[in-house]
Amino acid sequence: MLRSLSLLALAMAATPVLAQHRTETVVVTASRIAENQGDALTAIDVIDRQAIERAGSMDVVELLRTVAGIDIVRGGGLGQQASVFIRGTNSNHALVLIDGVRVSALGTGAYAWEHLPIAQIERIEIVRGPRAALWGADALGGVLQIFTRRAEGSEGSVQIGNHDTYGVDAGFGHRGERGGFSAQLGWLESRGQNATRPSNFSFDPDRDGAQLRNASLAADLMLGQQKLALSALHTDDVIDFDQGQSRTRQDVQSLSLSGALADHWQHQLVLGAGRDRLDTPAFTTAYRSRRQQADWLHTLDRGASTTTLGLAWLHERGAQFDTYGAGSTVYQQSRHTASGFARWQYRVAQHTVEASGRYDDNSVYGGESSLAAAWAWDVSSAWRVSASWGEGFRAPTMNELYSPGWGGWYAGNPELKAERARNAELAARLSTDAAGAFELRAFRNNIDQLIDFSGPQAQAINIARAHIEGAELGWRWQAGAWSVDANATWQQPRNRDTGEALLRRPARKANVLIERGFDSGLRVGIEAMASSARPDYAGSTLGGYGLLALRSHLPLNATWSLDARVDNLANRDYALVEGYHTPGTTALVSLRWRGD
Repeated sequence: MLRSLSLLALAMAATPVLAQHRTETVVVTASRIAENQGDALTAIDVIDRQAIERAGSMDVVELLRTVAGIDIVRGGGLGQQASVFIRGTNSNHALVLIDGVRVSALGTGAYAWEHLPIAQIERIEIVRGPRAALWGADALGGVLQIFTRRAEGSEGSVQIGNHDTYGVDAGFGHRGERGGFSAQLGWLESRGQNATRPSNFSFDPDRDGAQLRNASLAADLMLGQQKLALSALHTDDVIDFDQGQSRTRQDVQSLSLSGALADHWQHQLVLGAGRDRLDTPAFTTAYRSRRQQADWLHTLDRGASTTTLGLAWLHERGAQFDTYGAGSTVYQQSRHTASGFARWQYRVAQHTVEASGRYDDNSVYGGESSLAAAWAWDVSSAWRVSASWGEGFRAPTMNELYSPGWGGWYAGNPELKAERARNAELAARLSTDAAGAFELRAFRNNIDQLIDFSGPQAQAINIARAHIEGAELGWRWQAGAWSVDANATWQQPRNRDTGEALLRRPARKANVLIERGFDSGLRVGIEAMASSARPDYAGSTLGGYGLLALRSHLPLNATWSLDARVDNLANRDYALVEGYHTPGTTALVSLRWRGD
């Protein structure tokens, strides 16, 4: 499959150039330094604040499902457990950062996307493909970077939706000559719908609602040529499920110092901390985790060549408790990682080459090295071809290492090694004024030493292997008041030993957004999404489905605007997890205010 897709990519590259269409000016940080999105040597999608508000979505999950190569799994509606799969890899094969701080759960290795407050997000950068050579553990499928809000002036919004959904957020910021600050508060509550179907063992015909509360703070100050910046995000959520409630609290803080040390020499020192608290009284369990990290990057830019050198340190501590009766500690463990990495990029004529490498020394699972290389050829101002290769690894989670399981079953294993991956990608991009921008990417990913629960008592061991190959096709076009943003994904995520398809990942998926603007400032759009069938646990199959959504954005005056969205317009009954409902037709109206 990869060979045929490679030929197709080269055939696209041979298409006659119609006109210059290199207009990408979005700055991204996938390579740990600021660069234009069009110059990056990896697959990147950016969802900025304007796109977030115009989409009118209730949460981040609805935004991410429209990105090529990303599959979403959620058991229910707002606040219910959600997982993100990048290019067919597992949900814990994506590195998730908030303002540069790692935030995935130490117990499971996956991030709880249902708790990320959309009101606090300034932008999201989605990087597909392994980036462990720059970012370290867990970036087998990609990296998702979330940047929190930096409000200027005063702003706020009120949301009202069906299923008794109400929300409000407000923020204020001020900037002067040497810096500024901002603060943001948010609250969203919904009675929701029943999350489970009668076939679920825990079925209870009640409503499973959510209450999401959050706050953020950001400030920065120029000290000569150095910029001192801090950010903090707090979330406190209560989620209903059929057997009770869970309460999740997370705190993420970041402090950075960056600027020029000499001509052509920039640095950035980032100190980060995170804390998670999960309480589930119905299951008599509680989990506590803490992270502290430090990253120091130095970038030497000599025009044609750029060199980045970095050191990193990470300390993690996780503890699980049984809260029944007097309670007891199930396990309480910590680990630390010291890392060094380097990246070199060279530009000559129409070619760009890049090489990077990293070494991580962990106190539990040992040392891991990661290498990556990439090349791009700007054949003309309209089209580019590129190729890349990279290694990646995933660190064993605290549960996989230390959990005693249930009566000895599904117990952890302190001798586990990290999962390893090798990825290759070919890409072609063509941009013309008449036809828009096309991008085709073909990828292959082999993962070894996958952790599985096997043996006489299903203990965690490094035994499984996976092979994933596929392609992504994207098209963006704009002419006058009309715009189209479409993508399609083909993938084959399989167990290399049995040949069986990996669970809950469709072989085919497509998205399209068609929008039209009017002189009044009104924008109206329709979204369509389709997915093929997927296998689930116990030999079940989740059927294919298609969804429609309507969205609109209307500026009322210079201060006020109105956003509206209707999801699942046809009230389609479909499932993302066997035994769980997904929401029917859902409507949300947002009234926004932005002052000086």
